[in-house]
Amino acid sequence: MTLNYKHLRYFWTVARAGSIAQAARLLHLTPHSISAQLTTLETSLGASLFRRVGRRLELTDAGRRILGHADEIFALGDQIVELMRDESLSIPLPFRIGIADAMPKSVVYQLIEPALQLDNAPRLVCREGRLENLLGELAVHRLDIVIADRPLPPGVSVRGFSHLLGESPLSVFASSGLAARLPAGFPALLDRAPFLLPGEDVAYRPALLQWLERSKVQPRIVAEFDDSALMKAFGQAGAGLFVGPRAIATYICEQYKVQVVGEIDKVREQIFAITTERKLSHPAMQAISQRAREAMP
Repeated sequence: MTLNYKHLRYFWTVARAGSIAQAARLLHLTPHSISAQLTTLETSLGASLFRRVGRRLELTDAGRRILGHADEIFALGDQIVELMRDESLSIPLPFRIGIADAMPKSVVYQLIEPALQLDNAPRLVCREGRLENLLGELAVHRLDIVIADRPLPPGVSVRGFSHLLGESPLSVFASSGLAARLPAGFPALLDRAPFLLPGEDVAYRPALLQWLERSKVQPRIVAEFDDSALMKAFGQAGAGLFVGPRAIATYICEQYKVQVVGEIDKVREQIFAITTERKLSHPAMQAISQRAREAMP
């Protein structure tokens, strides 16, 4: 029996991505093609590698054993590729960062910037997208780290580790024109005031809504935003109050010409690094973690 490493790669991608559909997107193939290749691999090995449980695929005992060896094989392959790079060209190795689209970009820049100052700094490759898609890329080592506002979700079939980088209470911001029309006192000034609400993908949104309810204030929600930069632009124009991390309040005020009108200490934005490693060993990861401890203790 001769092992077809292309078939093994397909199996490994399905196992790490968690589904044939997700693996098909990562490999730019059709689900039917991958299913056929898996069947060929199982036939050649004489063993079933997956079992279907409801709508999910689970590894069989044989599949789990083979996955462990496949991890080692492809990790060695990655090492060989890195070793064969022409060092004489002095081309920095890439460090691939996935950024969940709910993350404030100004926060992300502050965290990542120290990696650019390292000796032999890596060439950063930044990709933004929905968290579940980024985790699929992480699972097959197309990303080195994912930065998100939540830890690895439960039930996701991706082997990874969540590292809390830091957290920050929220500040409430308003344009000078809007602030001048608000009554005195916080949080009472929020009641019936125009408010820009973070979108449903923002992790702290449920806690923010609960805090508003507990505080017995009912702002008038005029718009919701998945993109925090767009929300701030509307806030700058005076469309409504908005929230942001206190850790970058000075930056927000200077950049968007707004002012802080209140603080929400009991609602915090958290930032996590999600990796396939238990420890943050890469120098760029360590630089990001150090900056987070300084900026968001």
